[in-house]
Amino acid sequence: MARLAFVLVCAVALLASSVASGAIVEHSFNVNNMTVNRLCRNQSITVVNGSYPGPTIYARDGDTLIVHVLNQSPYNITIHWHGIFQLLSAWADGPAYVTQCPIRPGQSFTYKFNITGQEGTLWWHAHVSWLRATVHGALIIHPKVGRSFPFLKPAKEVPILLGEWYNGNVVDIEEEGLATGIAPNGSNAYTINGLLGDLYDCSQNQTYQLSVVRGKTYLLRLINVALNNQLFFKIANHNMTVVAIDATYTTPYVTDVVVTGPGQTMDVLVKFNQPIGSYFMAATPYASANINFDNTTTRGIIVYKGSRSLTPIMPSMPNPRNTPLAHQFLTNLTSLAGGPQWVPVPLKVDERMFVTISVNLEVCPENATCQGPLFNRLSASMNNESFVLPSNTSMMEAQFNNMSGVYTRDFPDEPPIKFDYTDTNVSFDLSLIYAPKSTKVKTLKFNSTVEVVLQNTAFLAIENHPMHLHGFNFHVLAQGFGNYDPINDPKKFNFINPQIRNTIGVPVGGWAVIRFQANNPGIWYMHCHLDVHVPWGLGMAFEVENGPTPESTLPPPPLDLPKC
Repeated sequence: MARLAFVLVCAVALLASSVASGAIVEHSFNVNNMTVNRLCRNQSITVVNGSYPGPTIYARDGDTLIVHVLNQSPYNITIHWHGIFQLLSAWADGPAYVTQCPIRPGQSFTYKFNITGQEGTLWWHAHVSWLRATVHGALIIHPKVGRSFPFLKPAKEVPILLGEWYNGNVVDIEEEGLATGIAPNGSNAYTINGLLGDLYDCSQNQTYQLSVVRGKTYLLRLINVALNNQLFFKIANHNMTVVAIDATYTTPYVTDVVVTGPGQTMDVLVKFNQPIGSYFMAATPYASANINFDNTTTRGIIVYKGSRSLTPIMPSMPNPRNTPLAHQFLTNLTSLAGGPQWVPVPLKVDERMFVTISVNLEVCPENATCQGPLFNRLSASMNNESFVLPSNTSMMEAQFNNMSGVYTRDFPDEPPIKFDYTDTNVSFDLSLIYAPKSTKVKTLKFNSTVEVVLQNTAFLAIENHPMHLHGFNFHVLAQGFGNYDPINDPKKFNFINPQIRNTIGVPVGGWAVIRFQANNPGIWYMHCHLDVHVPWGLGMAFEVENGPTPESTLPPPPLDLPKC
């Protein structure tokens, strides 16, 4: 009897240990090209494991994720795990030339990291060139065993990936734009889980369909995987309850329309309580800038079990220019204070930054032909520094090995010149719109708290910029239109239950204030998630120093880290 009791105690202890330490979740990604038919033509695209979108990864908080990537495509590749903290595993973050050199064609690399203190909807995608247009997939993190959602368990969970389709090779489209100095060609269609929907040519049989049971509640995990477009999303005759954004729980918010920017995720509960029939879900662009855009609609069909309807009901979609509607939705979201994984706002601030976000011009090089404004090239900057990635090594290898000449530690805390940032009269001010190229970082002490005011400017085009910070979540203390007022706007700060995100859409012609704790050593990229702006230079990086203990020190790189 005593022996049996001992065995049972050991078994319980072993089970508790395995639950506490998490499981090992292992996948293999084969990156290659395949041909698909869209918009009446065959198109070669780069994908993972022969599928578009790529495979969905399921894990739990506390698990270790191991992904073996073999690059059988003709392009350099890396994979970024969008929204994962990468605590002491910054080498696995994925942005090319920031934390690693690319995986060359024919080569491989294994990403390995722990998922710590996170649950919800994230995603993975290529972080080289525009390849993430088709190299992407969902990353779903469930609570630890024995824990539950802060809402009733849904009958089913469904990833809904909202994307773009381009008639052409996306690498060639980007390179053509860079060569000519103008904005590259825009998308030709939008997609739901890789399918265009029946409103596009030759797409009647390429419509995503979701079967549901009347009376049941489903959790739709929305992910905006588009390169360059924010999107409105609606379901005909159904409300949605937002319960999470960027894998952080929110105060439940009921709405009939959601807005999501590139890189952002959103979990919504939908109770399918309408008469048995079929209903369209649809996505159209939110176009904040006064420039040409892909003004089309993708839609999928929700079919109630037992329905015989052949004519689904279509929702009335918002005007693409409806900024007030988008802003109302985006500012009404709040975090679920006290909920799972909730983190209060750090109140003591160690570093304050005021950072302008601008589309700029670059002087046309000698013997080149540039078709941009004033016969120059389009460029972009933060605090008038247009970010250039290195090409011979990664920034984090330079940090770890104390190499000089790769980057400098003098990214400014404020713009070099103060002006009326959102006044359209400065749109072509030749004394302001040219930004020097540089590779500058802001160095942060380990565990320091950083507050950043992100201020859009009126250079060339006023638009909403979705800004993504690698390695951290941040609190969105406030956001608004016009120029940030350092006297009055801090009175609007939400210290109780502000949104917690990894990607924030800085309002068109406006500002947002974010705050985060730099508790993870390494080089962390902050950039616009409109891919058209990234190669122009709309980014910067934070260099977080090691802490005082081995548990707060960046470990050596993995042995198979790719070489440049």
